[in-house]
Amino acid sequence: MSIPEHDYRASEPQLKEKYQGIHKLPNDHADLSPGELTFEEDTAGGMGRHLGVMSCTLLIVGNIIGTGIFSTPSSILSSVGSVGASLMLWVLGCLLSFCGLFIWLEFGTMFPRSGGEKVYLEAVYRKPKYLATIVFSANAILLGFTASNCIVSNVFILVAAGRPAGRWNERGIALGVIFFATLLHGLIPKTGVLIMNLLSMFKILILVFVVITGWVVLSGKTRVVDPYCNFRNAFSGSSTSSNDYATATFKVLYAYIFGMVQLRTLKIAGPLGLGICTVLYLLANVAYFSAATKTEIDQSGVTVAALFFGNVFGSVAKRALSNVITAVTYASITELTKEGIPFPFGNKFWASNWPTGKSPLPGLIIHLIPSVIVIIGPPPNIAYPFILDIQEYPKQIINLFIVVALFYLRWKKPDAVRPFKVWWPLAIFFLAAAFFLLIAPFLKPSNGVGDTPPLLYYLYCLVGIAVMFVGVLYWAAWRIMLPKVFGYELVPRKERLDDGTFVTICWYSTASVERTLGQLYFLVCAA
Repeated sequence: MSIPEHDYRASEPQLKEKYQGIHKLPNDHADLSPGELTFEEDTAGGMGRHLGVMSCTLLIVGNIIGTGIFSTPSSILSSVGSVGASLMLWVLGCLLSFCGLFIWLEFGTMFPRSGGEKVYLEAVYRKPKYLATIVFSANAILLGFTASNCIVSNVFILVAAGRPAGRWNERGIALGVIFFATLLHGLIPKTGVLIMNLLSMFKILILVFVVITGWVVLSGKTRVVDPYCNFRNAFSGSSTSSNDYATATFKVLYAYIFGMVQLRTLKIAGPLGLGICTVLYLLANVAYFSAATKTEIDQSGVTVAALFFGNVFGSVAKRALSNVITAVTYASITELTKEGIPFPFGNKFWASNWPTGKSPLPGLIIHLIPSVIVIIGPPPNIAYPFILDIQEYPKQIINLFIVVALFYLRWKKPDAVRPFKVWWPLAIFFLAAAFFLLIAPFLKPSNGVGDTPPLLYYLYCLVGIAVMFVGVLYWAAWRIMLPKVFGYELVPRKERLDDGTFVTICWYSTASVERTLGQLYFLVCAA
């Protein structure tokens, strides 16, 4: 419904009362405010954006610990060629993740709103209007797959069932997983949050179990004959190709990825959750390498964790624990439709919390569609590494623009309120890493074909760049070409939905057309 001006003013005190303890920062004035919505409007509607430190830490740990640590170590080892280089990349991934976290914290405390990178890009790249929003949205919608988790889940399900992997049974299981997750979080979000918290604790227990088992393996008291074989000459066979290290780094960063949540608790929960995952990741990799040879790990594909359990406990435990890993693979969603970007059926529908008023099922559906296409489209054996590469490459482009925006704001707005400031050498390191990860994938890999043959090794880079270019074309058609052809102008207008969520609607005003017709009519009458 549309809000008249006097109703809109009356709603502000109610919103402020609803969100006691959250004050509008000085950075929310027009010169720095991202998008069209105020802070109070952006936080209105749905279940709110407030989590305690414990729930926030569990959310971060749950988001980070997904399929990555159970499935990517074999691909990383295959790319870099040695155990030592593989472990060093996991350390590098930790450093880059902490640098990214601190940069996001500076932005997040300046602009405490939901939306993450979208908000930060809007705050700095304000002209051309909506360009940054649409390019980011195109990337998030077209490449923000939950398919990767589902693809790995189906492999572990088949291992647990003792069934061979086939072209369509893998796809069928993956589709079932993603539809179940979408309906769960879209229709009964409170149950979804409860399950998320329980599984987050369960994930920690699983990794702790892997780590402890690894220590036992290293003690020599298991069926593993030589647990130290991979640690002798650990860097032997290391790749010398920059492409291999860049591609492997994308896999590591995928395993560390997590979304930003409430900033007041994130300053504590963010480093805490990331630190917990870093320690567990490094020790879990040591456990994997202690229980299997390089050749076994390299040939295990996405089931390296199942290989670990099988080598240590036998085939029965391998199948049982594969069921456990399946249970804890889980995906999430972001919201992008609050700032007036047009979607089919109007952005009011896609930004709403329909049908429950508590969770954005329409936004989950937007996320679901490209994920289903990716699950059905490419061959299963190369789908997983290709998805990880194609997801991570455009993120480095976004990271590059965000770090540049950070230095731009430090220069142009030195007096802006910054409750948290990242140490600038960390930002420089993050910027240099982004440049490397954008350039190195175009260099030839050591094996000449990359990790997704028969596809070109740089195809994922081209697809990622093309998706962002599609966003630019969409913006040009929506903001420039169509208004000129049909003679209208886009006028932003705020509306509040029935569930309390505020959105920006871009109305198509024909006032300029009417003025032109009026002038022509006057000239005709005068003649």
